[in-house]
Amino acid sequence: KNTSDFSLNITDCIQVVVPEEVFFTVAAAGILENLLILIAVVRNKNLHLPMYFFICSLAISDMLGSLYKTLENIFIILCELGYLTRHGDLEKKLDDAMDSMFILSLLGSIFSLLAIAADRYITIFYALRYHNIMTLRRALVILVIIWTFCAGSSIAIALFSYEAATIIPFTILFPLMMFFILCLYIHMFLLARSHAKKIASLTTSTVHQRTNMKGAITLTIFLGVFLCCWAPFVLHILLARFCPHNPYCACYMSIFHVNGTLIMCNSIIDPMIFAFRSPELRSTFKKMFYCSR
Repeated sequence: KNTSDFSLNITDCIQVVVPEEVFFTVAAAGILENLLILIAVVRNKNLHLPMYFFICSLAISDMLGSLYKTLENIFIILCELGYLTRHGDLEKKLDDAMDSMFILSLLGSIFSLLAIAADRYITIFYALRYHNIMTLRRALVILVIIWTFCAGSSIAIALFSYEAATIIPFTILFPLMMFFILCLYIHMFLLARSHAKKIASLTTSTVHQRTNMKGAITLTIFLGVFLCCWAPFVLHILLARFCPHNPYCACYMSIFHVNGTLIMCNSIIDPMIFAFRSPELRSTFKKMFYCSR
C-alpha cells in the first residue's frame, strides 16, 4: 500500500476500481460455466476422449483463476473492515495459499493449452495413427504429470516468491511456453495444406481434415483469448517486482483491478468457445437443460 501511494503521488494516476458487484458476478459466472463443461463431459460417454479431457483440464484452470480472484477480493474487503490484519501470521498463510492458487491456475492453463495443441497436431498430421498414439490412458498420465508439476511449482514459487531466482524462471516460463505453442501453430498451418493433398485420395479424408482444421482454429482462438486476458496481469507482476517506484510502472499498476477482472473474463469466454465450436457439447447442454426442466 505504501509503495502504491508513493507511486501515485509521483504520477497522479487515479486507481481504477471495479465495483464489487461486477467483480463477484463475473467470477460466479466463470465458475458456473466451467462447472457445466465438466458435468457435460462426465455425463456424455461420447465425450470421454483425450481432447475433451484436456479441455476439462483447461476448464479446471479457469475455475481456479476465478476462485483465486474471488478469495483475494474477499480477503481485501475483510482487511478494510478490520476483521483481518495485513501482516498477521494467519493472513500471511492465506496470502501464500491464494498466491499458490493463482500460479497453479496460470501454469495449469499454459500446460493445458500445450496439451491441446499437441493433441491437435497429432490429429492433423498423424490422423490414421491418432488412436494408437493418443490413447485415453496416455492422456490421463499426461494430465497427472501436468498437474503434479504445476502443484509442486505453485507451492515452491509461492513460498519463495521473494527470491529473484524464483521470480525470474517463472516470468520466463510464460513467454517461453507461449512462443513454443505459437511455433507449433505456425508449423501446423503451414503443413496442413500439403498434408491434405497427400491424403485427399482417401474417401473420408476431406471431411476428416476439415474437422481437424476446425479444431486447430478453435485452439488458436483459445490462445488469443488467453494472451489477451492473462498477459496484462503477468506484466503487472513483473512491474511490481522490478520497478515499483517508476512513475510509468505505477500508472500501469493503477489498473490492477481491471487486469484481475480480465482473468475472470477468460473463464467466461472459454466455455462459450467450447459451446459454440463443438456440436457434441451443444447437444449435451441441450439434453442437460431439458432434463432439468
